[in-house]
Amino acid sequence: MNKIPEAELQARLSQVKLLALDVDGVMTDGGLYYTESGEELRKFNVKDGMGIKLLQKTGIEVAVITNSSCRATRHRVQKLGIKYSFFAVEDKLAVLKELCEQLSLSLSQVAYVGDDVIDLSVLRAVGCPLTVADAMPENRDCAVYVTRLVGGQGGVREICELLMKAQV
Repeated sequence: MNKIPEAELQARLSQVKLLALDVDGVMTDGGLYYTESGEELRKFNVKDGMGIKLLQKTGIEVAVITNSSCRATRHRVQKLGIKYSFFAVEDKLAVLKELCEQLSLSLSQVAYVGDDVIDLSVLRAVGCPLTVADAMPENRDCAVYVTRLVGGQGGVREICELLMKAQV
């Protein structure tokens, strides 16, 4: 759902050179699963993964910035070929600023997807703040676009499709 006029949204999307993603609640459904031995598991959506792979082919960089340090998340990020991944991050904005400096990008060229309060400082700083349908109300208020689909169930794919369409 657009929160700004379509022309403005398309202009912002067309400037994006980096898509940065939170993980829990964005790339996953936000659920935490535990094995009998206490190992933490996450459920990822294969359609979201394909969206990321297709987006990478357009030349848009993809990064993951998460507070989690779960091994399953590390494995999924590696399997998707995401070059820039940051785990157990407390200050996501500081990490994103460092990455932008490394890539010679400005924050205005970043689309960020975050669903909870830890993501608000980043959403307020980037050129294209986005979120999923089941995000916290503050995040939905901050975003220029809220997906129709929820986190871990196609929301990331929806965003990837928007970005690919805007790059043409």
